[in-house]
Amino acid sequence: MLIDLSDILSLDGKTEVLETPVSMDFFETRLGKFPVVKKEPINLTITNTGKKVLKIQAEGKISIALPCDRCLKDVITEFSIQTEREVDMKASEEDRIKDLDEINYITGCSLNMEQLLHNEILIHWPMRVLCKEDCKGICSHCGKDLNEGPCSCEQESLDPRMAAIRDIFSKFKEV
Repeated sequence: MLIDLSDILSLDGKTEVLETPVSMDFFETRLGKFPVVKKEPINLTITNTGKKVLKIQAEGKISIALPCDRCLKDVITEFSIQTEREVDMKASEEDRIKDLDEINYITGCSLNMEQLLHNEILIHWPMRVLCKEDCKGICSHCGKDLNEGPCSCEQESLDPRMAAIRDIFSKFKEV
């Protein structure tokens, strides 16, 4: 959703409060495409602080189904969006790049709400997603979910290069 900022930029001190709906049904990254299962409207406050500097505040919640890192079952992960940004609208694209200010959610006099939301989700992306702390994962041979019970695969798979050492220890094993 694009929000026109020209009215706010026209008057110093002007504040606009908006409730913007979230239109994304999927969250897409290099890791894949993840379904959005719950989304609340984003409460947006945009203030012209003067000299073409905008203060953008956004609050809301969005839930995305992410796969468990061990068993691949979907885990509903809630992202709480709470951000406050200041954007200098008089700075050119080249000046922002020089200052390492990569604001990709402002184009001309428009705020791309979906891009701002995308950036915030990426910032809060979890390092590890588990369905439960003691998740056993899946069998590397047959693919069975080990949380549902053991599989019939051979449990001990040793490196074949270690077979000679295993034979030596089995000869001298005390029972």
